[in-house]
Amino acid sequence: MTDSAKEFFYKLPGMSGGSRPGAHRSRSRGAGMTFASHSRLFDQPDPRRIDLRASLSGIHREWLVRTHHQRSSVAIKVVVDVSASMHFGSARTKLGVAADFLDALGFSAHRFGDSVSLMAFDHAVRDDLYMPARRGRGIGLTMAAAIRDCDAHGAQAGSGEGLAECVDHIAGTGGLVFLVSDFHWSLDSLAPILDKLVDVLVVPLVIWDNAEIEPPEQGSHLSVRDAESGYSRRLWLRKKTRQRWLDNVIRRREEIAAAFGNSDIHPFHIDGSFEAKPLSRYFLEKVA
Repeated sequence: MTDSAKEFFYKLPGMSGGSRPGAHRSRSRGAGMTFASHSRLFDQPDPRRIDLRASLSGIHREWLVRTHHQRSSVAIKVVVDVSASMHFGSARTKLGVAADFLDALGFSAHRFGDSVSLMAFDHAVRDDLYMPARRGRGIGLTMAAAIRDCDAHGAQAGSGEGLAECVDHIAGTGGLVFLVSDFHWSLDSLAPILDKLVDVLVVPLVIWDNAEIEPPEQGSHLSVRDAESGYSRRLWLRKKTRQRWLDNVIRRREEIAAAFGNSDIHPFHIDGSFEAKPLSRYFLEKVA
């Protein structure tokens, strides 16, 4: 996959508060094209920006200059679920798909001039996978490699508590947060976690494998194992069982949508593999 094929477009609603130049609308004053207000030449000594009409029509008849909002960069935080179920995959693991997203994000953020940081969790925060905010094309490759090489042995079950620990470190910092998980754990603790992220744009990436979504077409007897709990059982794939399988997939999608919808957040589903264009479309449709 070429870099251009991996690149996706993203934006934040409203204006950011960043002071470092970048590609996003911001409230910071500087060299930009968006008019902010008039200021006295004495306060902003830049004769190139004198507005003659505003100066002559002003009450105090002072020289006025135009000030503008500059484009600024934002901080992107990625929180990845590395629990046992994320190591599952038929063609490739869900963590491999998450790594593809990180690779694409690194390239896209580099184009926008934004920084990217990484945190991970299973039953608790994974400090060994933490990466501080950095800029540059290589950051995506580095984060993707760390997630792909994450050891499956000893992986713990995911939990809202692990996510909550990560969120405690990034709450109140603004910017854009990607929550990457299959969300195969209880969603009861999700509401208070999202309440801590009211100042950021939250984008949940729900990664599922095709083997989870569709029951096997061949055979009537199947041995299954819960990746999180390790519990194994055998199923007779009768017509009724297949339909229950499909119904459970639909119901779980609705539960995830409802859990995030209460905070006016729209999940983005990745089934099987990551593609950049649908994610760009998500930002164009869901983010005002």
